[in-house]
Amino acid sequence: MHFLNVVREFWSDLKTQKLRTTLTVSGIAWGTVAVVVLLAFGVGLEAQTMKRFHGLGERIVLLFGGRTTKAFQGFGDGRFVKLHQDDLDLLVSQIPEITEISPEYSSRRMAVRRGTASTSPNVTGVYPVYGDLRNLIAAQGGRFLTQADVDQRRRVAFLGNELKQLLFKDQPAVGGQILIGQTPFTVVGVMVEKQQNSSYNSRDKDRLFIPASTHRALYGTTTVNNFVYRTVDARVTKEVERKVYQALSKRYKFDPSDKDALEIWDTAEWEQKFGYMFLAFNLFFAIVGSFTMTVGGIGVANIMYIVVRERTREIGIKRSVGATKRAIMGQFFAETFFIVGLGAVLGTLLSIAVIKGSELVPMQEFVGRPTISFTVIATTLLLLAAIAFMAGLFPARKAANLDPVECLRY
Repeated sequence: MHFLNVVREFWSDLKTQKLRTTLTVSGIAWGTVAVVVLLAFGVGLEAQTMKRFHGLGERIVLLFGGRTTKAFQGFGDGRFVKLHQDDLDLLVSQIPEITEISPEYSSRRMAVRRGTASTSPNVTGVYPVYGDLRNLIAAQGGRFLTQADVDQRRRVAFLGNELKQLLFKDQPAVGGQILIGQTPFTVVGVMVEKQQNSSYNSRDKDRLFIPASTHRALYGTTTVNNFVYRTVDARVTKEVERKVYQALSKRYKFDPSDKDALEIWDTAEWEQKFGYMFLAFNLFFAIVGSFTMTVGGIGVANIMYIVVRERTREIGIKRSVGATKRAIMGQFFAETFFIVGLGAVLGTLLSIAVIKGSELVPMQEFVGRPTISFTVIATTLLLLAAIAFMAGLFPARKAANLDPVECLRY
């Protein structure tokens, strides 16, 4: 019954002071829009950046040969460390934490042709697991390389989507023939278009992938450009890196503490750094939006002070007939939360409209799709609750502490 009385009084005040209430609610609504929209764009940008980053691969490690900078066991510094196929078996046998690994052979020495179309892409020799490591997904009707392709040195090729467009244009590529140098290859798959913002040789959309064994036979390759591997858990990546240095230092005679002897790119570490960066980014958005919301909260507090003054005699009557300080405070707290809640609902509806409207602008490829996630909702509710509490606390305390006798004389 007490709650219904509070609602009734709030509604009566809303009708009698329409302009004042409208402006106050608008301030909270605008603050809500600022927080929700900014955070939604922050979440969308983070998701888009991570999606583009995962175009390189999820939680993979790239291992390259380097150049020694320390003398070791009679060998001078400045020696190049070149990786070989046998190193893969060594790493797998000595480091059980490595669950997936593929060599990567790369060459641009031969032109790739089909009819009059010709180009010199990065022809890459890999194992079948490479497709999973690097997120190379075959379009419908095609496939990636298989173990049988590697074992039998088949002359089969998997094309990046833009390389396919260059060679085949709008014609189907799977089952078609291309020439690498003078050697015919059959296309078995085409990569589904993906977003990729980082690479180390060339973008996958422009590459051509063939079995590693076929690459060695075709190019006479004796060294591996690099290895790509994934560990059982991202938390053991650093320990695995230490073991890689130890295993390869024994084979190539370099100091295991010489970090330049090998080059290791841990994408999980970079992903973690991106996570910290976007955490700070979203925190900044939340702070900027909260400033706007705080201005609206100050407006609510000022209005509640006015309401307390207008109801001074009413407060005196209630206190004289037995109303407690807690009851008086509860009444004004409730009205404050009603105003903030009304503004929050209006602001949320406006935010949804703004976000839906932004989808009509062709910018998703760059900034992602704004998303009202659980994090956005939770952050907004916490800020609104804090502002409503602070906006109602001081006016409610003032109302509760008024002297009933003085109130009746008002």
